[in-house]
Amino acid sequence: MLEIQRIRQEKDAIIAGLAKRNIDASSTLEEILDIDQKWRTAKTALDSLAAEMNQIAKSIGELFKSGKQAEATELKAQTAALKSKESALKEEVNTLEESLQKLLYTLPNVPHEMVVKGKDANDNQTVHEAGKIPTFDFEAQAHWDLAKKYQLIDFELGVKVTGAGFPFYRGKGARLQRALIQFFLDEAIAAGYEEFISPHVVNEASGYGTGQLPDKEGQMYYIKEDDLYMIPTAEVPLTNIYRDVILPGPDFSIKMCGYTPCFRREAGSYGKDVRGLNRLHQFDKVEIVRVEHPDNTAKALDDMIAHVANLLDKLELPYRILRLCGGDMGFASAMTYDFEVFSAAQEKWLEVSSVSRFDTFQSNRLKLRFKDDKKTTLCHTLNGSALALPRILASLLENHQTANGIAIPKALQSYTGFSVIE
Repeated sequence: MLEIQRIRQEKDAIIAGLAKRNIDASSTLEEILDIDQKWRTAKTALDSLAAEMNQIAKSIGELFKSGKQAEATELKAQTAALKSKESALKEEVNTLEESLQKLLYTLPNVPHEMVVKGKDANDNQTVHEAGKIPTFDFEAQAHWDLAKKYQLIDFELGVKVTGAGFPFYRGKGARLQRALIQFFLDEAIAAGYEEFISPHVVNEASGYGTGQLPDKEGQMYYIKEDDLYMIPTAEVPLTNIYRDVILPGPDFSIKMCGYTPCFRREAGSYGKDVRGLNRLHQFDKVEIVRVEHPDNTAKALDDMIAHVANLLDKLELPYRILRLCGGDMGFASAMTYDFEVFSAAQEKWLEVSSVSRFDTFQSNRLKLRFKDDKKTTLCHTLNGSALALPRILASLLENHQTANGIAIPKALQSYTGFSVIE
């Protein structure tokens, strides 16, 4: 959520920044500033009235002590009238505050200055490419065919038991999935991230804290009876650990990681791009999350990008890194880098990770601050997939297939217990 003080001071810069997202926020910002001015006027009047009432209460006490009961009674009558005025002012302040909050929730984060304006994925910038796209002297098969051939994943059984987008992993497919999760966690721990096992459901406050609500409400699975949401990523519970927290000083760098299943409705998704593992309603992911001093945000982002790149290097997969344009970024992001792995059989790039900095957008919602020279300052937050499993598994199967089986990258062999799927 954008800070109201920032909107007061940098309205024109925010309008220019949100234009990179193809959003004209001028009228919304004017409405926000109008309500803010009315709120400040009403709040000043309320505070002044409260001070007046406190002074009167003090005078009443002194009059009673000195035996001037008639004068004290007269002042008490004045207080009753002031209390009615105070009640009306409180209601006005609360109504204005709620209206302001609702409007602020509608505004996405302002893109970082490095982010270019653009409409969609076609306007994203490729900043790095690595690895060699494999060539085959046989007809390469897509991962859904390989999964069926080697009995690794059963999509039909998932449809029978639950529905489309909820596959079963079996045999060596299950072991490979588990190996990837353990590999990603071990690599994160070695990089200094503390591992958490978090809840898989969160309350509404947590959804608002990280920006999933109200923006992605239609994409989340909601449990009405308990007023809880299934998590779309471990980012939500991990970041909310620090909701309503004030860190004691400026010397901090908090690094968390966690494996969770993730649940997304993916409403409106259909066609060839959702076949197989390309888009699921339930999938596994290891997430890395950081809470940083604003001075360290840029370095933290670079470290996270390097961490994900190292994972893909060890998995021997060809990949590229894209800096997303304004029109393709997530609601809460100030800057996002996507990692895409080339699918040799499908002959297209598949997104396998997003690494983002949110600056103060989440921490303002979370009220996540640190003490600095006796004042409190908002922290910065970042997160990234390290990594999301479905498309990584799909890419491994497709890129490492041979005429006789599927080769397992060396970095995974100690985790799987086998070097090839035959």
